[in-house]
Amino acid sequence: MEDHLNNFITYLIIEKNASEYTVRNYRQEIEQFLDFLKEEGIDSWEGVDRQVLRRYLVWLQAQGYVRASIARKVSELRSFCRYLVREGILSSNPITALSTPKTPKRLPTVLDLAEVEALLAAPDPDDPLGQRDRAILEVLYASGVRLGELVALDVGSIDRTQGEIRVWGKGGRERIALLGEPALRALERYLQDGRSRLARRGPTKALFLNRFGDRLSARGVQLILDKYAKKAGLGKRVTPHVLRHTFATHLLDGGADL
Repeated sequence: MEDHLNNFITYLIIEKNASEYTVRNYRQEIEQFLDFLKEEGIDSWEGVDRQVLRRYLVWLQAQGYVRASIARKVSELRSFCRYLVREGILSSNPITALSTPKTPKRLPTVLDLAEVEALLAAPDPDDPLGQRDRAILEVLYASGVRLGELVALDVGSIDRTQGEIRVWGKGGRERIALLGEPALRALERYLQDGRSRLARRGPTKALFLNRFGDRLSARGVQLILDKYAKKAGLGKRVTPHVLRHTFATHLLDGGADL
């Protein structure tokens, strides 16, 4: 059964072009299920039936997992078993008969215009890190790009004439995101001043650099958002996902057709 999991992980990487984060989650979740089967004395897929799956759900609840986490685990198991059916290892998908726990729908956090203005004004405009951070905040808010897309940006990804950035999204698909004038101005100032002062290790194509001159990491971006959300007195956690929802909401409020 472990071999089947390893083959599935290879399938995700090669055929689905899954991210490192997705692959790690699938492996951890499915390994947890396989460990449960071992505890149940089950060493083949023939022994996985509806009753076993129901016991697994009960076990997850006893471990303290919330509904959203259990629903995610069931979804990933369903995808794994679908792969096993496709490969002829299973004759049918046993997860199909399993009901996914209902998860309460939560409205995404969205910043209002005053909160966005306070956040954007928080970085020091005369400091190279402040110039970088202002550019990051402006790009996240103006374009709606995802965190992974942001940190992967290179200097050559920006078309300052057209006011666009070229990003690589999920599944390795290229798309164009538009930037407004404030974002372009912030990027221009960062490129003309702050970035050159951060590039201590010589030329690099990465757009956003850390204090050592290396490409800024995803964790680094979140720390930046935490810092300025606190400085702006927002009283809430701001993530790239929050800014993405804020971007879409403000577009709709302005009459855009999404």
